[in-house]
Amino acid sequence: MSEAIARELMAQRFRSYLPVVIDLETGGFNAHGDALLEIAAVTLTMDPEGNLLPDATYAYHIQPFEGANVEQSALDFTGINLDDPLRRQVALREEEALGEIFRPIRKSIKAHGCSRAILVGHNAAFDHGFLNAAANRCSIKRNPFHPFSSFDTATLAGFVYGQTVLARACRAAGIEFDNKAAHSARYDTERTAELFCAMVNRYKDLGGWQLAQREQAMDSGD
Repeated sequence: MSEAIARELMAQRFRSYLPVVIDLETGGFNAHGDALLEIAAVTLTMDPEGNLLPDATYAYHIQPFEGANVEQSALDFTGINLDDPLRRQVALREEEALGEIFRPIRKSIKAHGCSRAILVGHNAAFDHGFLNAAANRCSIKRNPFHPFSSFDTATLAGFVYGQTVLARACRAAGIEFDNKAAHSARYDTERTAELFCAMVNRYKDLGGWQLAQREQAMDSGD
């Protein structure tokens, strides 16, 4: 019964979209020419009280696609070593990594009674652009994400906490953040997921979501 309630709440909360947190590490800023090097996703779920919670994490190293550009400055920033033997052993081709990420997202969409996923990211336009470019490059026809809508935690955190840098926003929200672990897709995605949930739940606890529901009910009754 509680699972059914949580499913119904999630299906209603974001216009039947399932929020999925995404972070990418790349070889530069050009979504169409620079390599996608790491991808991570955190699916979200909801408890029967309407609290948003991180659910499962999926993360993969990615082999640069043929002809991809990789800026040394990007590697210096992220700390990624493309020649690391362990990385070479586990890195997937781009289409394989996207398939592994998209599969559980589609299952989570169905499990929560949602129609599709909506990307949540810190500076979401960057991740969304790279994700769409990679999906197009790999001729993936069933991209589960909305093609252009997203939730940007940098903008939301600037509004809620007065902080737009991920580390500072997390600390303002009471979330521990290790600067040494930052700039790996897995770590940044998990912290971004915690941050997004904290902001959504804070809004709910202040009565904002309930007020919006009441106003919608009144409008529909006119």
